[in-house]
Amino acid sequence: MITNPVKARLRAGEPVIGHWVSLPSPSLVELLASFGMDWLVFDTEHSPIAGERLEDMLRAIKGTPVVPIVRVAGNEVPLIKQALDRGGLGVVVPLVHSARDAQAAVAAAKFPPEGIRGVAGARLTHYGLDLPEYYRTFNQEVLVVIQIETPGALEAVEEIAATPGVDVLFIGPNDLSTSLGIFRQFDHPAFRAACERVLGAARRHGKAAGYLCGGAEEVLERVDQGFTFVGATSDARLFAAAAQALYTRIREGLAARTRARA
Repeated sequence: MITNPVKARLRAGEPVIGHWVSLPSPSLVELLASFGMDWLVFDTEHSPIAGERLEDMLRAIKGTPVVPIVRVAGNEVPLIKQALDRGGLGVVVPLVHSARDAQAAVAAAKFPPEGIRGVAGARLTHYGLDLPEYYRTFNQEVLVVIQIETPGALEAVEEIAATPGVDVLFIGPNDLSTSLGIFRQFDHPAFRAACERVLGAARRHGKAAGYLCGGAEEVLERVDQGFTFVGATSDARLFAAAAQALYTRIREGLAARTRARA
């Protein structure tokens, strides 16, 4: 039977913490999934992850409790359908500007009568052998995450939050701050007000609010603020930060040794 513990915990008001994946490596995903996050989002919007490589990366976390979610490249039926057919238990949908857009995303993610997703044998159905049980439970378990990343989405956030089937209102801080004309100014009053507006709409309509952070301390700050679907950082940023710290320390140590010999 298909179950989604991330969705269950969000319904209970509990925080779920995960990681963004943009490097197309099943081995890296296998390693990441061993560290106890709740979910991984596989980014097919801004990375080369696609097709069979996405499927291989989803297979790499099979047997772990980590919930696989796919950020699709756009709010389009084929993209959402393929992400779920390949094994996602949820989708992150960008470019949602209105309640009508949110309704379209939900419909693409769910089987009739709640949506328009086509029924076919795929990975999570054991290629059709478990299709009846999958069909019976999937609509209740699929996680639909709507990105709030434009002034239009922010203006319509109450209507988006009220849309049946939407589970999470998600802020990508780079996109939202840029669209507000304050690129990466996360302490700017307009950005802080936008975050509060999303949090308020989520609370009023019984939805979760999400945010992609840049490290552990920010995760804890955002959870304290009321966000419950929280990304710690991305695989690329994690790797880059570790490499930078390592080689900065080595260069500093070598420079100190050179000075000591002088």
